Amino acid sequence: MSNRMLSALVAGAFTAAIGTLAATSATAQMSKGDMEKMMKENQAKTMKALEGGKMEKCYGVALKGQNDCYAGAGTSCAGTSTADYQGNAFKLEAKGTCTTMQTPKGPGSLTAKKA
Repeated sequence: MSNRMLSALVAGAFTAAIGTLAATSATAQMSKGDMEKMMKENQAKTMKALEGGKMEKCYGVALKGQNDCYAGAGTSCAGTSTADYQGNAFKLEAKGTCTTMQTPKGPGSLTAKKA
């Protein structure tokens, strides 16, 4: 690999790292009010999706940090689950598909599972 190509590769990686750092800093600087507003908006989106009747809450199928809004004790809103397949964390799934989904911890559930 030539020195010019290596320099370009290093510069690209450095630029990507700086961009990631800037995005992380912006998120970290969100005020408590902004976070609460975002959580309420996510909760409203979840409720609207449920009201349509085509989706249902499916517990125990979400990966860490990928749950939909309000997942019970220890979580407050979307993206706050702390473990893969957390029993009290739900994802919205197409109605009728939840209990057929298989995870390493068993099938999905229409009700919260004990941790």
